[in-house]
Amino acid sequence: MNKNKKIRILGKGLTATSLKNIFKKAILYDDDNFHTYDINSNKTTIVSPGIPPSNYMVQKSKNLKSDYDMFAKKMPFSIWVSGTNGKTTTCEMLQHILEDNQSVCGGNNGVPLSKLRMKAKIWILETSSFTLHYTNKAAPNLYILLPINEDHISWHGSFEEYEKAKLKPLSLMKEGEIAIIPKKYKNIKSSAYTIFYDNSDDLCDIFNIDKSDISFKEPFLIDAILALCAKKILFDYIDYTKINTFTLGEHKLEKIYDKKKRLWINDSKATNVDATIKALIPYMTYNIHLILGGDDKGANLIPLFEVLKKIKVIIYVIGANYERLVILAKKHKVAYIKSKKLIQSVKDISLNHDGNSIAILSPSASSLDQFQSYSHRGDEFKNLVYNLSLN
Repeated sequence: MNKNKKIRILGKGLTATSLKNIFKKAILYDDDNFHTYDINSNKTTIVSPGIPPSNYMVQKSKNLKSDYDMFAKKMPFSIWVSGTNGKTTTCEMLQHILEDNQSVCGGNNGVPLSKLRMKAKIWILETSSFTLHYTNKAAPNLYILLPINEDHISWHGSFEEYEKAKLKPLSLMKEGEIAIIPKKYKNIKSSAYTIFYDNSDDLCDIFNIDKSDISFKEPFLIDAILALCAKKILFDYIDYTKINTFTLGEHKLEKIYDKKKRLWINDSKATNVDATIKALIPYMTYNIHLILGGDDKGANLIPLFEVLKKIKVIIYVIGANYERLVILAKKHKVAYIKSKKLIQSVKDISLNHDGNSIAILSPSASSLDQFQSYSHRGDEFKNLVYNLSLN
């Protein structure tokens, strides 16, 4: 990796500025200075993962690469984790059980590759479809693919393109490398050794894992099992003790209680339909107060409403897509309240929430229409709940 190489970088966010710290001669471009970009030059251009292929800078640029491609030759043994839901938890669990084996964790939702320790034995990389779209050279040694469901349609243009990006590493992997992927894609050709699964039971059978020895339940059980599978592949050891000491982070089915001891659940990280449906499964027999809404990225929301119409739920619609949610609620005869803002939704729920019901923020949408991030949204939700009065 030639640190003196003159490269160009689209974007000025965390990925871009971190690369600039290594490639000192790199030039960063955004809307303000792209007019200085030489569109006839074939110099390497790194694309920050958040910039979609429809962006005019991308369309005018040449020799596009991801930051992963820049580290293709220098990357240590790497485990890439992708899929629609569960990437962060799976990566965190992997790091937890592999940290004694000199692993480090980063990628698209954490530490950029350019900040990871090059002398580490293992890189665990949470890998988004955005990065995979621009990656054409780098490949994992072990690829863990969680189920793919509809998400990021507005970025990719279609579900087919989103799915294509998630499957791309399989075409780049070599003989001797291993991929664990949903059985749905068993016909995808790859030089890697492929292991297929439909559910957690399949993985337990293949790797001789005893599910009863794992303390996690769905939706986190599959993440724990995949982490155990990876350690089994690398070190021929199923580490039940270590995995059971893992602590889940914030904003993922996080239980909190208000001053009246009523249960509220912070699931702000549920940014798509599949995540919200899975979040509701343990509470199907309760009266549910559900906060929905945000930037749904053009996703098909009908599967969610097919579930909602069968349970006892009131939805409190917020965010940029609240009008779309109201139309769907009317069509599927789901009770709704137009709260529009998170602060109002908490107030509205508080009027209806009793000790026998469940209140849950599981928006099925991105947060960036009204918040800085899903964690910002989740923190705000918790503060609002904690500050509710006893009256």
